[in-house]
Amino acid sequence: MDQHVTAPGETALGEPKTGAIIAIAFVATLGGFLFGFDSGVINGTVDGLQQAFNSSSVGTGFSVASMLLGAALGALMAGTLADAFGRRSMLIAAAVFFVVSAFGSGIAGSSFEFIIYRLIGGFAVGAASVMSPAYISEIAPARYRGALATTQQIAIVAGLFFAFLSNYVLAGRAGGSTAEFALGYETWRWMFWVELIPAGIFLGALFLIPESPRFLVAKGRSDDARSVLDRLFRRGAKEKVVEIEKSLAAQHKPRFSDIFAGGKLRPIVWVGIGLAVFQQLVGINVIFYYGAVLWQSAGFTESDALLQNVLTGGSGILAVILCLLFIDRIGRKPFLLFGSIGMAVSLGIMAFAFSTGTVGESGLQLSDGMGLTALGAGLAYAFIFNLSWGPVMWVMLGEMFPNQFRGSALAMAGLAQWVANFLVTWTFPRMLESIGLAGSYGIYCFFAVVSAVFIARSVRETKGLELEEMVG
Repeated sequence: MDQHVTAPGETALGEPKTGAIIAIAFVATLGGFLFGFDSGVINGTVDGLQQAFNSSSVGTGFSVASMLLGAALGALMAGTLADAFGRRSMLIAAAVFFVVSAFGSGIAGSSFEFIIYRLIGGFAVGAASVMSPAYISEIAPARYRGALATTQQIAIVAGLFFAFLSNYVLAGRAGGSTAEFALGYETWRWMFWVELIPAGIFLGALFLIPESPRFLVAKGRSDDARSVLDRLFRRGAKEKVVEIEKSLAAQHKPRFSDIFAGGKLRPIVWVGIGLAVFQQLVGINVIFYYGAVLWQSAGFTESDALLQNVLTGGSGILAVILCLLFIDRIGRKPFLLFGSIGMAVSLGIMAFAFSTGTVGESGLQLSDGMGLTALGAGLAYAFIFNLSWGPVMWVMLGEMFPNQFRGSALAMAGLAQWVANFLVTWTFPRMLESIGLAGSYGIYCFFAVVSAVFIARSVRETKGLELEEMVG
């Protein structure tokens, strides 16, 4: 006879079928891989875009940042659409958009056409950024939900790494991003087309995984939810469905207005928005989107700059793996605090190193010592981000909201994240021209310091809690 006694914070679910859960989570994280690849591939194409479309720094900045407007829309709509049609359905739609965007961005003949395809890709990125961690959180047991949700960030960083690596290899083979590579097309176009491979795999694999059991219960499909839970756990599916039903019993079906109370956004939603915005205001995506331009501005060659991106991506994968190993032991809040402080220090060192440079005909010139200092601080900054804010912010957003309005709250936080991302990305070329690298990184350093204060005062730990225990 089963003598198991359910402890506080624990459910009646039995031992998880670990292999099945990991396999399903892996498929969901392919959305994160494409999120990373689509974000990073633009890094090596900036020169090609400027040459092909004869655009100014402002125009190029908008072409690079246009994806983020689509991402903001995708993140905003994904939660509501997922509450209506399902988490998996939204991921399938995102996969289709990734395919369309990858092909179209490479074939675009004008800046306007390019921006349209990047907006489509952005919608996919925004939807995947919200839905992948939400889906993983809703199928994973509490005891290692943080680790599984962290695999989303491993996938994002892996996507960035492979985008940087493919850009580096293609540019090396062709002799530059603007040189012809194959079939009469420039290398930068092939950089986008490489994404068709993982996008196609993602689309096919999504048809092999189940819908979220919590979504199924919310839709009154309890039998289907039990079938999914039986697929994921060795016992307790019926009891878990009852538990989810009770958490929703006194409430209406999820709707967007649930994130408001008394005409104002709920405090927990503001915390989610704060996490999402600060993740961008520290400037990390300047490294991801403009890394090649940044390091060339500091005196490195295009080849060296692209190689630096590869090193950044590779170290990022190691950092996220370390986070995965310890997040469910240490907790979410300590990682975020460490990240804020570590990024503030490394950003401050970068700003100081860049302030010592002189501007010549070929751009900013640093001494050998300061060049290495900036390079080391840049690697440390990206490593610390990927150890902390990169994965942990998405883990928190995927689990901190109550079932009743998780989708809608994620939509608001996702919208804020992508709007902040857009503003940081769009303004960087102008900041580079007006206040230089030192001033730009000084601003990002300031926001890293403020983010530490925000975490200390406003963020609550979620380690080990069931999703049904989250309160607004």
